[in-house]
Amino acid sequence: MPRTGAVDIPRRPSIDAVLLTMNDRAAELRAAVDSLHAQREVDLRVVIVGNGCVPDLVPPGVEAVSLPENLGIPGGRNVGAEAFGGMGAEAGAGAGAGEFILFFDNDAVLPAPDTLARLAAEFERHPLAAYVQPRIMDPATGTTLGRWVPRLRSKDAARPGVVTVMAEGIVLVRRADFEAVGGWPGHFFLFHEGIWLAWHLWDAGRIGWYAADVRVHHPATDPARHGPYYRMVARNRVWVARRLLPLPLVPVYLGVWTVISSWRFRSSGNLGVWYRGLAEGLRGDRSERRPMSWRTVWRLTRAGRPPIV
Repeated sequence: MPRTGAVDIPRRPSIDAVLLTMNDRAAELRAAVDSLHAQREVDLRVVIVGNGCVPDLVPPGVEAVSLPENLGIPGGRNVGAEAFGGMGAEAGAGAGAGEFILFFDNDAVLPAPDTLARLAAEFERHPLAAYVQPRIMDPATGTTLGRWVPRLRSKDAARPGVVTVMAEGIVLVRRADFEAVGGWPGHFFLFHEGIWLAWHLWDAGRIGWYAADVRVHHPATDPARHGPYYRMVARNRVWVARRLLPLPLVPVYLGVWTVISSWRFRSSGNLGVWYRGLAEGLRGDRSERRPMSWRTVWRLTRAGRPPIV
């Protein structure tokens, strides 16, 4: 017999948002948090992680974590993910972990109050998705940089679809999947941690989804502005290859990226730094080797990006 008077109450996704700060972007951080607090139809909590500092801006309704040293972006984000009772947290910590984690750069802004609700809805449409990537746009020019489109053919930034890597600065991740693969590689410190996480999620049988119609604002900055850029992008490429790829693919991946990077950086004056980073990576790293299966190699290839580029 049908129920009378029953009301369907839509499920509100629970999201824990993680932002990092080094107390160097007060205005940008405030705008980022304000845009988060303006979100509707989601249960949202926000944590600001002071990476090597005590956050000097903690708006009402925001949690804060202070780290005595800078753990880098992936390390700091792991701490933020645990702040509400996630992996590694002490029993009873927080009020229970949210279903999703939003990793959010402190100079990003959500331009509409339904942005997070729309991102979370993509998981209902794509149940195999472990993470959903919005379209990132510069607020002044409307430009979407090629490195923000997580696929090889990045010119058409308006085309949604399955993706095999991520632009980790703004991404919504299903917490259960994030914890199942061990989170971010904290020892990377900076650069390529998104490849590491995405490939682990794919190896767990999941996929990534690029929601091109959900837009997020972020200034179009140059990653090379960071001093260790050339060294770390080379070193971390090696760590990705040596720890995640089947052995026969390791030299192929590194060979392809040596050619690509030598061409890209030939006029930068930093090619020698890049090669020193490559050598540093080849000397070893601190993480356990967890190579993906050949089935995952095939799935990534079918999705449009074989794990050699």
